[in-house]
Amino acid sequence: MDHPLPEPSGAPAPAPAPLPDPTAAARALVDGVERVVRGRRAAVELLVTAVLARGHVLVEDVPGSGKTTLATAFAASLGAECSRVQATADLLPADVTGSGVWDPASGGFRFVPGPLFAPVVLVDELNRTSPRTQSAFLEAMEERRVTVDGVRHRLPEPFVVVATQNPVEQHGTYPLPEGQLDRFAVRLVLGPLTADVERRVLREQLAGNRPETLTPVLDLAGLLALQRATAGVHVADATLDLAVGLTRATRTDPRVRLGAGTRAGLTLVRCAQARALLAGRDHVLPEDVQALVVPVLAHRLLLAEEHEPLEVGGAGSRTLAQERLAAGLVPGTAVPLHR
Repeated sequence: MDHPLPEPSGAPAPAPAPLPDPTAAARALVDGVERVVRGRRAAVELLVTAVLARGHVLVEDVPGSGKTTLATAFAASLGAECSRVQATADLLPADVTGSGVWDPASGGFRFVPGPLFAPVVLVDELNRTSPRTQSAFLEAMEERRVTVDGVRHRLPEPFVVVATQNPVEQHGTYPLPEGQLDRFAVRLVLGPLTADVERRVLREQLAGNRPETLTPVLDLAGLLALQRATAGVHVADATLDLAVGLTRATRTDPRVRLGAGTRAGLTLVRCAQARALLAGRDHVLPEDVQALVVPVLAHRLLLAEEHEPLEVGGAGSRTLAQERLAAGLVPGTAVPLHR
């Protein structure tokens, strides 16, 4: 049976009231994060897009590039608790989900929730923990609940996992399996800053401009309302056809051993709804889908061995997704098998 988180009445939380201007609220959230995360507007917008679509985010880059700052600034802009898991090789599943502890007063075991029981969960360097512990996140990310000792426990709403990982060539890492990668709505790479932006970041950091200094621009009820508004953005049949065509194309390409599944197509459409809302529209355009092909699909593609120069989700996969995007834009265009 399901055991919800304790609430004063023991009843489910009431539905959030609709926001008067969802687009303004979503843009305010982006602006709030960007007050600390300088020079990363596109990455911040992509993070917010995924969250509005009720998805999780995988941020990949080298150490010291601002991955953790991005996640903590997002939580601070919501005024939300940000639970942090530092992934290490000796981290156990129970360290993440929680476990039962003996309660002498009751003469039985009492469940003590782990760090997953928070609205925003930051998992630092997910690919540094073992595959066994990585799998502890699967049920939580897909079903928004965890099972401990045969008992299911519901997670809070909203529930967002922002995981960071270092490139696979770094020592002491475990490549994320396909099932784990598929749980992330988007994968984003921050990339380098310009010299001017980097200088500004250093100056602001020296002046104390850190995520904990941010003033919340939205609360959790407001985020739930934004997610509901996103789900109400209209999607035409032609747009669905485009999303289906793009995902199915990855399954028939001879360079791909494992293409994007149905979950990927659904995520692509949901993220397109969020992108449309951020743009102030009540309907999805084809360009919303096309703009999200790489961040949504690339990390899900497992290339055939003879076409896989890098790890899953690496530059080879991203290039393939870009090629499929070009093919989808111009009907009848053949995608080259080799460059």
